[in-house]
Amino acid sequence: SRLFLAPMAGYTDAPFRALCAEQGASLCYAEMVSAEAIHRRSDRTLRLLDRFPGERRVGHQIFASSPAAAASAVRAIHRLAPTVIDLNCGCSVPKVLKGGCGAALLREPGLVGRLVRAMRDETDLPVSVKLRLGWDERSITFLECAAEAVRAGAAAVALHPRTRSQGFGGRSRWPALAELKAAVPVPVFGSGDLFTAADALAMADETGVDAVMIARGALGNPFIFAEIRALLEGRELRVGARERLETALRHLAME
Repeated sequence: SRLFLAPMAGYTDAPFRALCAEQGASLCYAEMVSAEAIHRRSDRTLRLLDRFPGERRVGHQIFASSPAAAASAVRAIHRLAPTVIDLNCGCSVPKVLKGGCGAALLREPGLVGRLVRAMRDETDLPVSVKLRLGWDERSITFLECAAEAVRAGAAAVALHPRTRSQGFGGRSRWPALAELKAAVPVPVFGSGDLFTAADALAMADETGVDAVMIARGALGNPFIFAEIRALLEGRELRVGARERLETALRHLAME
């Protein structure tokens, strides 16, 4: 299936990923981690990459502004054998932006390419990037950033079609996903305003993305993956209160 759990700091830890995988997510991303912290061998940061028992497919996402730190982080992550290693180019948390990472990279498409190249040189695992539209309305750079990433060897590009300045306000601009899909020769993953199973199918139909990445829509509702699968099969799935409560208690026990 092409239903992915997006990386969310503070949320997509091993227990939550286990619940989402159980409900039908085919690839779950761990929490975003600092390449610099991994480069400095922070045990606390590396623990964020722990798998749940039996986890087969997992994506690890780093944020970085230094090609050297990105390369060092990938060397460490490579040993964990994830399914994919992703470069975050969309986080707008101030402490991430201050280091020139996350959405700050949207203003430097060339640096995006250099970071991807440094990562690709250290692993034979797929490397991808996750973008926003741009820094703000006057700086829409997702196509340039994607082109640089693909030239440097990125195997896929994910896009949350909002600008950094939008945060999570307003509506995400799904037509940009179709524009990106037409512009790059690699798979495109779509994120943004996916809160119901119908939303996920609508995004896939309207934009042609190769996979959908559920983020906030999965918080408190890992069942969204099972609901999407049911809708794809022409069924409607209704999750009852008892199952929700039992899942919540099981999640609590796993933490």
